[in-house]
Amino acid sequence: MPIRRFGGHRSLVSHSQISKLSYGYTRMNVSRTGYRVFSANSTTACTELAKKITERLGVELGKSVVFQESNKETRVDVKESVRGQDIFIIQTIPRDVNTAIMELLVMAYALKTSCAKNIIGVIPYFPYSKQCKMRKRGSIVCKLLASMLAKAGLTHIITVDLHQKEIQGFFSFPVDNLRASPFLIQYIQEEIPDYRNAIIVAKSPSAAKRAQSYAERLRLGLAVMHGEANHAESDMADGRQSPPLSRTTTGHTGLELPLMMAKEKPPITVVGDVGGRIAIIIDDIIDDVEDFVAAAEILKERGAYKIYIMATHGLLSAEAPRLIEESAIDEVVVTNTVPHEVQKLQCPKIKTVDVSMILAEAIRRIHNGESMAYLFRNIAVDD
Repeated sequence: MPIRRFGGHRSLVSHSQISKLSYGYTRMNVSRTGYRVFSANSTTACTELAKKITERLGVELGKSVVFQESNKETRVDVKESVRGQDIFIIQTIPRDVNTAIMELLVMAYALKTSCAKNIIGVIPYFPYSKQCKMRKRGSIVCKLLASMLAKAGLTHIITVDLHQKEIQGFFSFPVDNLRASPFLIQYIQEEIPDYRNAIIVAKSPSAAKRAQSYAERLRLGLAVMHGEANHAESDMADGRQSPPLSRTTTGHTGLELPLMMAKEKPPITVVGDVGGRIAIIIDDIIDDVEDFVAAAEILKERGAYKIYIMATHGLLSAEAPRLIEESAIDEVVVTNTVPHEVQKLQCPKIKTVDVSMILAEAIRRIHNGESMAYLFRNIAVDD
């Protein structure tokens, strides 16, 4: 029987006891290598996406309850042990964005305090991504949200088509920004008859790089629309043109600055021939559709006989379904990164592409410590 010395005293430990300790240590290691997938809310869209992902992974959806108390506070109850495991939280962003954010934060913190090994947020559409730059006297809300997620306990994020790729620099932990373009390109090739007669259209010069990436992979021509007014930034009065207060000053009166010339919006033009072609407008987000409707009318006037819109995230807010239905747009194709079942019922022109396959593969690779490069093959930097 072997002799083991503990704290200066000799102790007799049998071989059977050593084997039991080793077996227990092995079991502990096995449990630490597991992973679980949870849904951050009980909405139909989020649970459906989570079920599609878990079915592809061959695992069961984690047991948890997320609900709103009578005073609208968010409460999360995790119904199983997560100690030492990799936890993936699926969170789609419905219309109530702020509630969805709180659900994600509270669930992440609950898992953190339950001793989860790693907490990975699967957020296909990252909210507040449009507020990633300083807007006059506003704030960079996207940076604030990144700090909140890190504080809540998240250690990694999987998302799809960030509005600006520089957003990844806001985070203190890894961010995998997956691309939906392969699925949308596959839809173009399989579901649009005579797509070889199509032309890829950028709705504005800022979307030209993304559209060019699609055009090169599909071997199609490229057209760019120029002169579109950007009401969100330029037409908001912020008081910068207010006259200064009339008061007597002494001493230095300030420097003579050059005259600031206001931007003149040129008339809308289309650079590229769309006559007799299928026009496919490419963008990452389709929310307020007035600009898309106006672009479709211009393309129709220039001779395009069919107009498609391809976007990753279909927010489709306000009167978007009605405006699309009454417009010259033939079809709007978006992915299931954002719930839009109600909008589809209101407008049959809206079609959905499933991207759960790439999310499931990302989860599997992250858990197994495999390279993510395979998911980005043949993907351009500007995609």
